[in-house]
Amino acid sequence: MGKYFGTDGFRGEANISLTSDHAYKVGRFLGWYYGELRRRNGGARTGGDFEVSWRGADENKPRIVIGKDTRRSSYMFEYALIAGMVASGADAYTMHVTTTPSVAYITRTDDFDCGVMITASHNPFYDNGIKVLNGDGGKMDEATIGLIEDYIDGHLEVFGQKYDELPFARKDQIGRAVDYMAGRNRYIGYLISLGVYSFRGMKVGLDCANGSSWSVAPAVFEALGAKVYAINTEPNGTNINRNAGSTHIQGLQKFVVDNKLDVGFAYDGDADRCLAVDEKGNVVDGDGILYIYGRYMKERGKLVSNTVVTTVMSNFGLYKAFDEIGIGYAKTSVGDKYVHEYMVKHGCRIGGEQSGHIIFMKYATTGDGILTSLKLMQVMMDRKKPLSELAAPLTIYPQTLINVRVKDKAEAQSDPEVQAKIGEIEARLEASDSGRVLVRESGTEPVIRVMVEAETEEEARTSAEDIAGLIRRKFGAEE
Repeated sequence: MGKYFGTDGFRGEANISLTSDHAYKVGRFLGWYYGELRRRNGGARTGGDFEVSWRGADENKPRIVIGKDTRRSSYMFEYALIAGMVASGADAYTMHVTTTPSVAYITRTDDFDCGVMITASHNPFYDNGIKVLNGDGGKMDEATIGLIEDYIDGHLEVFGQKYDELPFARKDQIGRAVDYMAGRNRYIGYLISLGVYSFRGMKVGLDCANGSSWSVAPAVFEALGAKVYAINTEPNGTNINRNAGSTHIQGLQKFVVDNKLDVGFAYDGDADRCLAVDEKGNVVDGDGILYIYGRYMKERGKLVSNTVVTTVMSNFGLYKAFDEIGIGYAKTSVGDKYVHEYMVKHGCRIGGEQSGHIIFMKYATTGDGILTSLKLMQVMMDRKKPLSELAAPLTIYPQTLINVRVKDKAEAQSDPEVQAKIGEIEARLEASDSGRVLVRESGTEPVIRVMVEAETEEEARTSAEDIAGLIRRKFGAEE
């Protein structure tokens, strides 16, 4: 991870650690950099031939598409990014309030040089972030992210030259801002086209988290025939994710049961993740979704390489369930970025995280919450079974996660006494094939995360407390 950009973009509190000046500089760099790449590539978009598809488009100007979520600060960052891009000679196409997956889709299908999504995903409204996508709709490569950071810090060196400042576009080379609401509408049409079955007769609850999905998800489900019961669809700039969506799913659980719905789906602020609720009010998380759809793919001969890609945070019970039905699995570091990289490298078709980031590689380049809910509906309609029955063979083991704030993460992690304690508990759980231990450093905080899974909640809790207590006593820092 870089100085500003983490695994999921440049994220921080608006006007504190992430400012409009940062956004302007990101826009300035992207507009100039992709213009320079075009100039050096004879006017072609990086990675392929460019065809002029828009009236009045200048094939030598880079084209960048921008979307945003419903946070109050998203407008500020949108305008700052646009200002930077057009000042550098790029045309900025604005999709306005939309989902991260829609920006990824339009970037890829409409031949944009790159895409930008303004969002802090599941974070509270006062945070925000800038996600940069490459021309294929995937996460931007680390080398380009490094150049953006270098420019922000004032010591950019690229193309064999040092730049104290980037040149401004002049006269007719100055870029323009183009309304591109049509892009969001085309994405909605794409999702509808993936509907294999009619949802007529199904009562579906949607928790839109007062975020990006409020103007997309209900329209898709209604078009496919479902009776839609949507909640948290009135964003006001400060209520995104507030007691709503996939991070506060209790509201949807009660809503599904009270209204006798067939199923419910909860999205986060930018709708790149989805959690489900069955007709009984039980949560089906990302692990459950990977199990249900991975098994569905295997039964139909569609699970290429017979591998589902997970992260190290997936539940022990998921792996036991996969073992029982003969499905292989891979484990990556935490972050859908790493899941996607593994899937691309090894040709896997499905992967994701416990948190609900699920990637269906045939249909998308990033986690897509609305697509995920459509795919779960497909299994329910095809197998003519409720979600509770589809998830029933999967036993999720109780899990305890304790975060310990420390003075030195590396020292705490490598300490011989800590490692001995971890080994002792691991050996006990492995001997009975009843759980596992994961102790890792946080990528963003001075914290060691201690996670234990076991057959009982008590065993998971006491084992995690044993390890966390030792780390806290030897290396703990004040909160």
